[in-house]
Amino acid sequence: MSRFPHDFIWGTATAAHQIEGGNVNSDFWLAENVPETIFREPSGDACDSYHRYPEDIALAAELGFNTHRFGIEWARIEPEPGVFSRAALDHYLRVLECCHAHGLAPMVSLNHWTVPRWFAARGGFEMADSPDLFARFAEQVSRHLGDGMAFVTTFNEANIQRVIGSTFHNPKAAPGLAAMKQACARACGSDRFSMVLFATAEEIEAQLVEAHYRAAQALRAGPGTFQLGVTISMAEVEGVGEGNQAEAFENDLYGPWLDVAKTADFVGVQTYTRYRIGPEGRLRLPADAMRTDMGYEYRPEALEATVRFAARRIGRPIIVTEHGIAAKDDTRRVALIDTALEGLQRCLDDGIDLRGYVHWSLLDNFEWVLGYGMRFGLIEVDRTSFARTPKPSARHLGQIARSSRANTPSSIKG
Repeated sequence: MSRFPHDFIWGTATAAHQIEGGNVNSDFWLAENVPETIFREPSGDACDSYHRYPEDIALAAELGFNTHRFGIEWARIEPEPGVFSRAALDHYLRVLECCHAHGLAPMVSLNHWTVPRWFAARGGFEMADSPDLFARFAEQVSRHLGDGMAFVTTFNEANIQRVIGSTFHNPKAAPGLAAMKQACARACGSDRFSMVLFATAEEIEAQLVEAHYRAAQALRAGPGTFQLGVTISMAEVEGVGEGNQAEAFENDLYGPWLDVAKTADFVGVQTYTRYRIGPEGRLRLPADAMRTDMGYEYRPEALEATVRFAARRIGRPIIVTEHGIAAKDDTRRVALIDTALEGLQRCLDDGIDLRGYVHWSLLDNFEWVLGYGMRFGLIEVDRTSFARTPKPSARHLGQIARSSRANTPSSIKG
Protein backbone atom coordinates (compact mmCIF):
# COMPACT_ATOMS: atom_id res chain seq x y z
CA MET A 1 0.00 0.00 0.00
CA SER A 2 3.07 2.27 0.05
CA ARG A 3 2.47 3.93 -3.32
CA PHE A 4 -0.40 6.10 -2.08
CA PRO A 5 0.64 9.76 -1.80
CA HIS A 6 1.34 11.12 1.67
CA ASP A 7 -1.50 13.65 1.24
CA PHE A 8 -4.06 11.09 0.02
CA ILE A 9 -7.57 11.51 1.42
CA TRP A 10 -8.65 8.56 3.55
CA GLY A 11 -12.12 8.70 5.01
CA THR A 12 -15.49 7.17 5.75
CA ALA A 13 -18.93 8.33 4.67
CA THR A 14 -22.27 8.71 6.40
CA ALA A 15 -25.62 10.30 5.56
CA ALA A 16 -27.67 12.43 7.94
CA HIS A 17 -30.98 10.56 7.83
CA GLN A 18 -29.32 7.16 7.94
CA ILE A 19 -27.46 7.77 11.20
CA GLU A 20 -28.84 10.79 13.07
CA GLY A 21 -32.26 9.56 14.17
CA GLY A 22 -35.40 11.54 14.94
CA ASN A 23 -35.49 13.36 11.60
CA VAL A 24 -39.18 14.10 12.12
CA ASN A 25 -39.57 17.02 9.71
CA SER A 26 -38.28 15.12 6.68
CA ASP A 27 -40.19 13.51 3.84
CA PHE A 28 -38.67 10.11 4.61
CA TRP A 29 -39.77 10.14 8.24
CA LEU A 30 -43.36 10.61 7.12
CA ALA A 31 -43.10 8.00 4.36
CA GLU A 32 -41.65 5.44 6.77
CA ASN A 33 -44.54 5.87 9.20
CA VAL A 34 -47.70 6.01 7.09
CA PRO A 35 -49.69 2.73 7.09
CA GLU A 36 -49.10 2.37 3.34
CA THR A 37 -45.30 2.53 3.67
CA ILE A 38 -43.04 0.41 1.48
CA PHE A 39 -40.25 0.66 4.09
CA ARG A 40 -39.39 -2.53 5.93
CA GLU A 41 -39.09 -0.55 9.18
CA PRO A 42 -38.84 3.11 10.21
CA SER A 43 -35.54 4.86 10.84
CA GLY A 44 -36.52 5.83 14.39
CA ASP A 45 -33.46 6.68 16.45
CA ALA A 46 -31.12 5.36 13.73
CA CYS A 47 -27.61 5.35 15.27
CA ASP A 48 -28.43 8.36 17.48
CA SER A 49 -25.54 10.15 15.83
CA TYR A 50 -27.26 13.52 16.16
CA HIS A 51 -26.21 13.26 19.80
CA ARG A 52 -23.32 10.79 19.57
CA TYR A 53 -21.39 12.43 16.73
CA PRO A 54 -18.40 13.24 19.03
CA GLU A 55 -17.94 9.52 19.64
CA ASP A 56 -18.25 8.69 15.94
CA ILE A 57 -15.76 11.35 14.90
CA ALA A 58 -13.31 10.38 17.64
CA LEU A 59 -13.53 6.74 16.53
CA ALA A 60 -12.88 7.65 12.90
CA ALA A 61 -9.80 9.62 13.91
CA GLU A 62 -8.55 6.89 16.25
CA LEU A 63 -8.86 4.36 13.45
CA GLY A 64 -6.50 6.41 11.29
CA PHE A 65 -8.67 8.36 8.85
CA ASN A 66 -8.12 11.99 7.93
CA THR A 67 -11.49 12.89 6.35
CA HIS A 68 -15.10 12.55 7.50
CA ARG A 69 -17.95 12.69 4.98
CA PHE A 70 -21.35 13.48 6.51
CA GLY A 71 -24.65 15.07 5.56
CA ILE A 72 -26.45 18.09 6.90
CA GLU A 73 -30.20 17.75 7.09
CA TRP A 74 -32.23 20.38 5.23
CA ALA A 75 -35.37 19.37 7.15
CA ARG A 76 -33.70 20.33 10.43
CA ILE A 77 -32.26 23.59 9.14
CA GLU A 78 -35.45 24.78 7.39
CA PRO A 79 -38.34 22.93 9.09
CA GLU A 80 -40.88 25.34 7.61
CA PRO A 81 -40.63 27.40 4.40
CA GLY A 82 -38.28 30.31 4.99
CA VAL A 83 -37.90 29.50 8.70
CA PHE A 84 -34.27 28.69 9.42
CA SER A 85 -33.17 27.13 12.69
CA ARG A 86 -30.08 28.76 14.12
CA ALA A 87 -29.94 25.92 16.66
CA ALA A 88 -29.69 23.35 13.85
CA LEU A 89 -27.05 25.37 12.02
CA ASP A 90 -25.10 25.68 15.27
CA HIS A 91 -25.36 21.92 15.75
CA TYR A 92 -23.68 21.29 12.40
CA LEU A 93 -21.12 23.97 13.20
CA ARG A 94 -20.22 21.93 16.29
CA VAL A 95 -19.91 18.83 14.10
CA LEU A 96 -17.47 20.70 11.86
CA GLU A 97 -15.53 21.94 14.88
CA CYS A 98 -15.38 18.40 16.25
CA CYS A 99 -13.97 17.14 12.95
CA HIS A 100 -11.24 19.77 13.02
CA ALA A 101 -10.48 19.09 16.68
CA HIS A 102 -9.82 15.44 15.80
CA GLY A 103 -7.83 16.21 12.65
CA LEU A 104 -10.52 15.19 10.17
CA ALA A 105 -11.22 17.27 7.07
CA PRO A 106 -15.03 17.69 6.86
CA MET A 107 -16.67 16.65 3.58
CA VAL A 108 -20.28 17.90 3.66
CA SER A 109 -23.23 16.62 1.62
CA LEU A 110 -26.02 19.19 1.18
CA ASN A 111 -28.57 16.61 0.09
CA HIS A 112 -28.51 12.85 0.59
CA TRP A 113 -32.03 12.31 -0.85
CA THR A 114 -34.08 13.62 2.08
CA VAL A 115 -35.88 16.98 1.94
CA PRO A 116 -38.19 18.89 4.30
CA ARG A 117 -41.72 17.54 4.44
CA TRP A 118 -43.13 20.87 3.28
CA PHE A 119 -40.86 20.82 0.23
CA ALA A 120 -42.03 17.35 -0.80
CA ALA A 121 -45.67 18.32 -0.24
CA ARG A 122 -45.41 21.30 -2.61
CA GLY A 123 -44.01 19.06 -5.36
CA GLY A 124 -40.32 18.78 -4.47
CA PHE A 125 -37.93 19.14 -7.37
CA GLU A 126 -40.77 18.71 -9.83
CA MET A 127 -41.56 22.39 -9.33
CA ALA A 128 -40.00 25.08 -11.51
CA ASP A 129 -38.98 27.20 -8.52
CA SER A 130 -37.33 24.34 -6.61
CA PRO A 131 -33.80 25.41 -7.64
CA ASP A 132 -34.45 28.80 -6.01
CA LEU A 133 -35.45 27.11 -2.74
CA PHE A 134 -32.46 24.78 -2.74
CA ALA A 135 -30.12 27.71 -3.47
CA ARG A 136 -31.70 29.61 -0.57
CA PHE A 137 -30.86 26.68 1.71
CA ALA A 138 -27.32 26.49 0.28
CA GLU A 139 -26.84 30.20 0.97
CA GLN A 140 -27.69 29.67 4.64
CA VAL A 141 -25.28 26.76 4.82
CA SER A 142 -22.51 28.75 3.21
CA ARG A 143 -23.05 31.78 5.44
CA HIS A 144 -23.00 29.80 8.70
CA LEU A 145 -20.78 26.82 7.91
CA GLY A 146 -18.63 27.75 4.92
CA ASP A 147 -15.49 28.55 6.90
CA GLY A 148 -15.49 25.08 8.44
CA MET A 149 -15.95 22.91 5.35
CA ALA A 150 -13.03 21.40 3.44
CA PHE A 151 -15.21 19.77 0.76
CA VAL A 152 -18.87 20.11 -0.11
CA THR A 153 -21.13 18.33 -2.58
CA THR A 154 -24.67 19.21 -3.61
CA PHE A 155 -26.66 16.07 -4.49
CA ASN A 156 -25.55 12.62 -3.42
CA GLU A 157 -25.46 10.35 -6.48
CA ALA A 158 -27.02 13.04 -8.64
CA ASN A 159 -28.03 10.45 -11.26
CA ILE A 160 -29.79 8.14 -8.77
CA GLN A 161 -33.14 8.31 -10.59
CA ARG A 162 -31.46 6.85 -13.68
CA VAL A 163 -29.74 4.14 -11.62
CA ILE A 164 -32.71 2.71 -9.72
CA GLY A 165 -35.70 3.83 -11.76
CA SER A 166 -36.70 0.30 -12.70
CA THR A 167 -36.60 -0.75 -9.04
CA PHE A 168 -39.62 1.33 -8.11
CA HIS A 169 -41.21 2.20 -11.45
CA ASN A 170 -42.31 -1.20 -12.69
CA PRO A 171 -45.74 -2.87 -12.72
CA LYS A 172 -45.02 -4.79 -9.51
CA ALA A 173 -43.62 -1.98 -7.37
CA ALA A 174 -45.32 1.12 -8.76
CA PRO A 175 -48.76 0.66 -7.10
CA GLY A 176 -47.22 0.37 -3.64
CA LEU A 177 -45.05 3.43 -4.21
CA ALA A 178 -48.04 5.41 -5.46
CA ALA A 179 -50.13 4.41 -2.43
CA MET A 180 -47.38 5.50 -0.03
CA LYS A 181 -46.93 8.86 -1.73
CA GLN A 182 -50.68 9.45 -1.79
CA ALA A 183 -50.87 8.73 1.93
CA CYS A 184 -48.04 11.20 2.55
CA ALA A 185 -49.81 13.84 0.49
CA ARG A 186 -53.03 13.37 2.45
CA ALA A 187 -51.15 13.66 5.72
CA CYS A 188 -49.80 17.02 4.54
CA GLY A 189 -53.12 18.27 3.20
CA SER A 190 -51.65 18.30 -0.29
CA ASP A 191 -52.42 16.70 -3.63
CA ARG A 192 -48.80 15.74 -4.27
CA PHE A 193 -45.68 14.42 -2.54
CA SER A 194 -42.42 14.20 -4.47
CA MET A 195 -39.33 12.47 -3.08
CA VAL A 196 -35.87 12.59 -4.65
CA LEU A 197 -35.22 8.85 -4.42
CA PHE A 198 -38.61 7.84 -5.81
CA ALA A 199 -39.01 10.40 -8.61
CA THR A 200 -38.10 9.78 -12.24
CA ALA A 201 -35.39 11.60 -14.14
CA GLU A 202 -38.07 12.97 -16.47
CA GLU A 203 -39.84 14.56 -13.50
CA ILE A 204 -36.95 16.21 -11.67
CA GLU A 205 -33.60 15.96 -13.45
CA ALA A 206 -33.71 19.32 -15.24
CA GLN A 207 -34.53 21.04 -11.96
CA LEU A 208 -31.79 19.11 -10.12
CA VAL A 209 -29.20 20.26 -12.65
CA GLU A 210 -30.31 23.87 -12.29
CA ALA A 211 -30.45 23.49 -8.50
CA HIS A 212 -26.87 22.24 -8.48
CA TYR A 213 -25.64 25.24 -10.45
CA ARG A 214 -27.66 27.70 -8.35
CA ALA A 215 -26.48 26.13 -5.09
CA ALA A 216 -22.87 26.11 -6.31
CA GLN A 217 -23.15 29.82 -7.05
CA ALA A 218 -24.58 30.51 -3.60
CA LEU A 219 -21.90 28.42 -1.89
CA ARG A 220 -19.03 30.08 -3.72
CA ALA A 221 -20.40 33.53 -2.90
CA GLY A 222 -20.03 32.89 0.82
CA PRO A 223 -17.06 32.38 3.13
CA GLY A 224 -14.68 29.44 3.02
CA THR A 225 -12.16 27.95 0.60
CA PHE A 226 -13.71 24.51 0.27
CA GLN A 227 -13.63 22.36 -2.86
CA LEU A 228 -17.04 21.87 -4.46
CA GLY A 229 -17.81 18.53 -6.09
CA VAL A 230 -20.45 16.44 -7.82
CA THR A 231 -20.99 12.83 -6.75
CA ILE A 232 -22.18 10.33 -9.35
CA SER A 233 -23.30 6.73 -8.96
CA MET A 234 -21.02 4.82 -11.30
CA ALA A 235 -20.82 1.17 -12.20
CA GLU A 236 -18.37 -0.70 -14.36
CA VAL A 237 -20.16 -1.13 -17.70
CA GLU A 238 -18.90 -4.11 -19.72
CA GLY A 239 -20.09 -4.69 -23.25
CA VAL A 240 -20.70 -8.35 -24.07
CA GLY A 241 -20.88 -9.62 -27.63
CA GLU A 242 -21.03 -8.00 -31.04
CA GLY A 243 -23.59 -5.23 -31.25
CA ASN A 244 -23.77 -4.74 -27.49
CA GLN A 245 -25.54 -1.64 -26.19
CA ALA A 246 -22.91 -0.63 -23.62
CA GLU A 247 -22.40 2.88 -24.99
CA ALA A 248 -26.13 3.60 -25.08
CA PHE A 249 -26.49 2.18 -21.58
CA GLU A 250 -23.75 4.51 -20.28
CA ASN A 251 -25.39 7.50 -21.91
CA ASP A 252 -28.68 6.63 -20.23
CA LEU A 253 -27.03 5.91 -16.89
CA TYR A 254 -25.32 9.28 -16.59
CA GLY A 255 -27.45 11.65 -18.65
CA PRO A 256 -26.24 15.26 -18.18
CA TRP A 257 -24.20 14.66 -15.04
CA LEU A 258 -20.85 13.94 -16.69
CA ASP A 259 -20.96 17.40 -18.25
CA VAL A 260 -22.09 18.96 -14.97
CA ALA A 261 -19.11 17.34 -13.22
CA LYS A 262 -16.73 18.97 -15.69
CA THR A 263 -17.58 22.32 -14.06
CA ALA A 264 -16.81 21.12 -10.50
CA ASP A 265 -13.59 21.13 -8.49
CA PHE A 266 -13.74 17.35 -8.25
CA VAL A 267 -15.95 14.43 -9.17
CA GLY A 268 -17.04 12.01 -6.47
CA VAL A 269 -17.05 8.46 -7.80
CA GLN A 270 -19.45 6.11 -5.98
CA THR A 271 -19.19 2.49 -7.08
CA TYR A 272 -20.55 -0.84 -5.87
CA THR A 273 -20.82 -3.24 -8.82
CA ARG A 274 -20.66 -4.01 -12.54
CA TYR A 275 -23.31 -4.12 -15.28
CA ARG A 276 -22.81 -6.44 -18.26
CA ILE A 277 -24.58 -5.22 -21.37
CA GLY A 278 -25.40 -7.32 -24.41
CA PRO A 279 -27.12 -6.55 -27.73
CA GLU A 280 -30.53 -6.56 -26.01
CA GLY A 281 -29.48 -4.57 -22.97
CA ARG A 282 -28.47 -5.46 -19.43
CA LEU A 283 -27.74 -9.13 -18.82
CA ARG A 284 -28.90 -11.04 -15.77
CA LEU A 285 -26.28 -12.30 -13.36
CA PRO A 286 -25.50 -16.01 -13.74
CA ALA A 287 -26.89 -18.16 -10.95
CA ASP A 288 -23.38 -18.91 -9.67
CA ALA A 289 -22.20 -15.28 -9.66
CA MET A 290 -20.73 -13.96 -6.41
CA ARG A 291 -23.16 -11.47 -4.86
CA THR A 292 -23.21 -9.06 -1.95
CA ASP A 293 -26.01 -9.16 0.61
CA MET A 294 -27.76 -6.47 -1.47
CA GLY A 295 -27.86 -8.87 -4.41
CA TYR A 296 -25.31 -6.93 -6.46
CA GLU A 297 -22.49 -8.69 -8.24
CA TYR A 298 -19.43 -8.80 -5.96
CA ARG A 299 -16.95 -6.96 -8.12
CA PRO A 300 -14.15 -5.08 -6.29
CA GLU A 301 -12.42 -4.53 -9.64
CA ALA A 302 -15.31 -2.26 -10.66
CA LEU A 303 -13.82 0.67 -8.76
CA GLU A 304 -10.68 0.80 -10.88
CA ALA A 305 -12.86 0.70 -14.01
CA THR A 306 -15.05 3.61 -12.90
CA VAL A 307 -12.13 5.76 -11.79
CA ARG A 308 -10.57 5.25 -15.22
CA PHE A 309 -13.92 6.06 -16.85
CA ALA A 310 -14.25 9.28 -14.82
CA ALA A 311 -10.70 10.31 -15.71
CA ARG A 312 -11.34 9.67 -19.39
CA ARG A 313 -14.84 11.17 -19.69
CA ILE A 314 -14.79 13.98 -17.12
CA GLY A 315 -11.15 14.94 -16.71
CA ARG A 316 -11.48 16.47 -13.26
CA PRO A 317 -9.71 15.47 -10.02
CA ILE A 318 -11.32 12.34 -8.60
CA ILE A 319 -12.24 11.38 -5.05
CA VAL A 320 -13.88 8.04 -4.41
CA THR A 321 -16.65 9.34 -2.15
CA GLU A 322 -18.37 5.97 -1.66
CA HIS A 323 -17.32 2.36 -2.05
CA GLY A 324 -18.21 -0.60 0.10
CA ILE A 325 -20.19 -3.78 0.52
CA ALA A 326 -23.26 -5.05 2.33
CA ALA A 327 -21.89 -8.07 4.14
CA LYS A 328 -22.41 -9.69 7.52
CA ASP A 329 -19.14 -11.57 6.94
CA ASP A 330 -16.52 -8.88 7.56
CA THR A 331 -13.77 -10.88 5.84
CA ARG A 332 -15.55 -10.09 2.55
CA ARG A 333 -15.23 -6.37 3.34
CA VAL A 334 -11.49 -6.73 3.96
CA ALA A 335 -11.05 -8.63 0.71
CA LEU A 336 -13.08 -6.04 -1.23
CA ILE A 337 -11.00 -3.19 0.20
CA ASP A 338 -7.68 -4.85 -0.61
CA THR A 339 -8.57 -5.71 -4.21
CA ALA A 340 -10.12 -2.30 -4.86
CA LEU A 341 -7.12 -0.44 -3.45
CA GLU A 342 -4.76 -2.45 -5.63
CA GLY A 343 -6.74 -1.12 -8.60
CA LEU A 344 -6.52 2.43 -7.30
CA GLN A 345 -2.75 2.06 -6.98
CA ARG A 346 -2.62 1.15 -10.67
CA CYS A 347 -4.65 4.27 -11.47
CA LEU A 348 -2.18 6.43 -9.55
CA ASP A 349 0.76 4.71 -11.21
CA ASP A 350 -0.78 5.62 -14.58
CA GLY A 351 -0.96 9.28 -13.64
CA ILE A 352 -4.69 9.56 -12.95
CA ASP A 353 -5.48 12.53 -10.71
CA LEU A 354 -7.02 10.49 -7.91
CA ARG A 355 -7.11 12.38 -4.62
CA GLY A 356 -8.72 10.00 -2.13
CA TYR A 357 -10.79 7.03 -1.01
CA VAL A 358 -13.83 7.41 1.27
CA HIS A 359 -15.44 4.15 2.36
CA TRP A 360 -19.18 3.58 2.78
CA SER A 361 -19.92 3.46 5.58
CA LEU A 362 -18.49 4.36 8.96
CA LEU A 363 -21.48 2.78 10.75
CA ASP A 364 -23.99 0.02 10.18
CA ASN A 365 -27.00 2.21 9.51
CA PHE A 366 -30.50 2.63 8.10
CA GLU A 367 -30.48 1.34 4.52
CA TRP A 368 -33.59 3.17 3.28
CA VAL A 369 -36.47 0.84 2.27
CA LEU A 370 -34.49 -2.19 3.46
CA GLY A 371 -34.20 -0.94 7.04
CA TYR A 372 -31.39 -2.15 9.27
CA GLY A 373 -30.73 -5.57 7.76
CA MET A 374 -27.94 -4.50 5.39
CA ARG A 375 -24.54 -4.13 7.07
CA PHE A 376 -22.30 -1.67 5.21
CA GLY A 377 -20.46 -0.36 8.26
CA LEU A 378 -16.87 -0.59 9.37
CA ILE A 379 -18.32 -0.18 12.85
CA GLU A 380 -21.16 -2.28 14.27
CA VAL A 381 -23.90 -0.40 16.14
CA ASP A 382 -25.98 -2.17 18.77
CA ARG A 383 -29.63 -1.44 17.98
CA THR A 384 -30.60 -1.14 21.66
CA SER A 385 -27.63 0.42 23.46
CA PHE A 386 -26.10 2.20 20.43
CA ALA A 387 -22.71 0.86 21.49
CA ARG A 388 -20.13 1.17 18.72
CA THR A 389 -17.79 -1.77 18.03
CA PRO A 390 -15.17 -1.42 15.28
CA LYS A 391 -14.93 -4.46 13.03
CA PRO A 392 -11.61 -5.94 11.88
CA SER A 393 -12.16 -4.20 8.53
CA ALA A 394 -12.14 -0.82 10.31
CA ARG A 395 -8.73 -1.51 11.84
CA HIS A 396 -7.48 -2.91 8.55
CA LEU A 397 -8.44 0.08 6.41
CA GLY A 398 -7.32 2.49 9.13
CA GLN A 399 -3.89 0.89 9.23
CA ILE A 400 -3.59 1.24 5.46
CA ALA A 401 -4.44 4.92 5.84
CA ARG A 402 -1.84 5.37 8.57
CA SER A 403 0.84 3.52 6.64
CA SER A 404 0.44 5.81 3.63
CA ARG A 405 1.63 8.68 5.86
CA ALA A 406 -1.35 10.84 4.91
CA ASN A 407 -1.04 14.49 5.81
CA THR A 408 -2.45 15.61 9.09
CA PRO A 409 -5.99 16.46 8.05
CA SER A 410 -5.61 20.11 9.00
CA SER A 411 -3.42 20.39 5.90
CA ILE A 412 -6.20 19.10 3.66
CA LYS A 413 -7.70 22.37 2.49
CA GLY A 414 -10.48 23.26 0.15
